[in-house]
Amino acid sequence: MATERILVLNLGSTSSKISVYDDEKEIFKETLRHTQEEMAQFDDILDQFEFRKQKVYDALAKNGIEESSITAACSRGGNIIACPHGAIGIDEEMIAYLTRPEDARKHASLLGSMIAYDLHQKYGIPALIYDAIGTDEMQPVARVSGMPEIPRYTVGHMLNTRAMAIRCANEVLHKPFDECTFIVAHLGGGSSIRLFHNGINIDCVNDDEGNFTPERGGGVSCKDLITFCYTSGLDYKSAMKRMHGEGGLKAHLGTTDAIEVEKRIEAGDEYAKIVYDGMIYQIGKDIAKLSAVVSGKVDRIILTGGIAYSKYLTEKVEKMVDWIAPVEEMPGEYEMEALAGGALRVLRGEEELQNFGEIKASATDRIRICPGVEPYHTPNN
Repeated sequence: MATERILVLNLGSTSSKISVYDDEKEIFKETLRHTQEEMAQFDDILDQFEFRKQKVYDALAKNGIEESSITAACSRGGNIIACPHGAIGIDEEMIAYLTRPEDARKHASLLGSMIAYDLHQKYGIPALIYDAIGTDEMQPVARVSGMPEIPRYTVGHMLNTRAMAIRCANEVLHKPFDECTFIVAHLGGGSSIRLFHNGINIDCVNDDEGNFTPERGGGVSCKDLITFCYTSGLDYKSAMKRMHGEGGLKAHLGTTDAIEVEKRIEAGDEYAKIVYDGMIYQIGKDIAKLSAVVSGKVDRIILTGGIAYSKYLTEKVEKMVDWIAPVEEMPGEYEMEALAGGALRVLRGEEELQNFGEIKASATDRIRICPGVEPYHTPNN
């Protein structure tokens, strides 16, 4: 069997993580840091494309990786439409959707998809995203809210949460993933807590409806939020940033650094302690809430993401929820390995490469609750 060489791209606002795998083996990785001065020359994320693409290609060349030796390129993606888990081929229609002008919240990860598609155009190799941000498999009963125009949906850290659940099934339980039930809490600058049952993410607590995080406001009173939006004097973009970027620990304590907050607590800062403990309290409560969906029959609770390195946090969460199921600490993010693994399974014919056009055509129907009522808040719209 010929070796598959897979380029993995995970682009953020100020960094570009790139890796190259020969089958399962990582042979090259680098995180390219982009200075504020470099980024200041661009008015929009899309303006960065040529700059970021060249940085990636230069890094490959510097490390002796020929572009033409790559047999597939897999990217984290961007603000994609509601979709199933797994691999989705990057094509012209997907690029048009990711770069649509009306998307006010473009994420730099879309540039990875554009670079992967550039390689596809040059060499005809498969280009794909895997376990995209917009992966949404919520069961219909969980989707219903009190406002038909605003159904519930899942969005966020599918890639890492699903990868950790699969790893736990294989390495801890020694059972097939699709025979297990997990609650996986991804805890970082943003968070999402997901319920996987028989291989499907049937429910979730997103960080705009549950626990707040270092930079996001979490679930708040809807009536008070509406009042705030109409009386604060903020425009749409500023109000969104207040909740999604400048909320949570940032709003209370002026920092998104959990390590710094814990140092303040050690130094006797009582306000820092009550705020941080409040975030932990909500994490534990949201985990317990999801357990009710499966009548408490959970195989494992998994804590992952960057903040899961904190023993202060994990010990408190575990005390709240270990009556439901044993807790596995799997800190950090394994997104690059998960992307490479997904691409390899596609190349080996073990997974299907899904068509974006077909997914896009059915996306609204998957999250519509009332016949004839168009969802006001479709994922990433």
